[in-house]
Amino acid sequence: MRIFLSAGEPSGDLHAANLIESIRRLRPDAEFVGYGGPRMAQTGAEVLFPLVDMAVMWFWRVLLNIRTFIGLVGKADRYFRDERPDAVVLIDYPGLHWWIAKKAKKRGIPVFYYVPPQIWAWAAWRVNKVRKYVDHVLCSLPFEPAWYHARNVPQAKYVGHPYFDELLERGLDSKFMEEEKKRGGPVVAILPGSRTQEVTRNFPVMLRAAVALSKDQPGLGARFVVACLHDRHKRLVEAMVEVANVGSSFPIEIHAARTPELIRLADIAWAVSGSVGLELMMEALPTVVLYKVNRLDLIIARPFIKARFISLVNLLADAELFPEYLTERDVSGELAGWAARWLCDPEERAKASRTLVALRETAAKPGASDRAAAEIVEVLRGSAYRGPHDRAGVESEGPTVRRGG
Repeated sequence: MRIFLSAGEPSGDLHAANLIESIRRLRPDAEFVGYGGPRMAQTGAEVLFPLVDMAVMWFWRVLLNIRTFIGLVGKADRYFRDERPDAVVLIDYPGLHWWIAKKAKKRGIPVFYYVPPQIWAWAAWRVNKVRKYVDHVLCSLPFEPAWYHARNVPQAKYVGHPYFDELLERGLDSKFMEEEKKRGGPVVAILPGSRTQEVTRNFPVMLRAAVALSKDQPGLGARFVVACLHDRHKRLVEAMVEVANVGSSFPIEIHAARTPELIRLADIAWAVSGSVGLELMMEALPTVVLYKVNRLDLIIARPFIKARFISLVNLLADAELFPEYLTERDVSGELAGWAARWLCDPEERAKASRTLVALRETAAKPGASDRAAAEIVEVLRGSAYRGPHDRAGVESEGPTVRRGG
């Protein structure tokens, strides 16, 4: 069995790696190839292009990279023609993935969409592309299958969000945690995003909020910890802090690859919208969600946004548990205001935490990677999908596969 996977963001790269491991437990003979990043490569998958380095969004950034994306579609199509994998698995990252799905479908290769893009929130007409080019939608949110079924996409099934599996498996650096706790004072975690353009747009607002909170509430003794994805983002944030000239005594620390520890240490958080919201929910951490965009992008996008919220947590709750701001404005004052409210009033903070605990108990469903793997393997067992790399006799050697629920 040979499967082509494509993941265009760090979170998708991690989801792909975990899915690979789950499929291997069912089919030890399985081979994996595609577009992704370092986590996929660590599993032994052959990464044909580091797509996670192309984690761009919004219209103009996509246009700037259009020639690269066109080349990747052609490269995938040639691979489908020459090597003919048994299946194509796409993970989030709409845009490029519609074109890859179209090429795979034309070649008669079954297409699975795992952690599908949130087209129900905006650009709902893209369901037509799902109907035309995707054979199986493995949904990450519990309300998604009904949405797809109502739009004539019957092969949509809820498997759960893989982020919950990843959170359960994460270890924390206890030595780092102990050193940080010794510093004392309430901690505000700043999570400016996993994409470079997210960091450059959102962190300056968060930094101004931190300055405002320190100035307005000097008695709190709050300190600020910034969670960067990697060292490159850490250097970028350090440069922005230096340019802002906030002073050497300003209580801000900047860390790379310490997100789980900083979330666990924090009393509240300011975060960019994304899957990290699920981690904040798991920790029951009161959070303000910010997603700053330029005015033109927001004007273009507004007519297409159909969901009430941008945060996954709020979408799951169908209520604004995380105050959220999708905006072109400077909302640093609002961020500072929420922080002061929660940090100055322990009961307000506890109330916000209790609502997140209640949601966690109903929404945090682990096992998504295994359920998705079982679904993919079982579908490919069928004669209609058996491909050139699905060697006869292997199925009987592995464990029994049951459909995930």
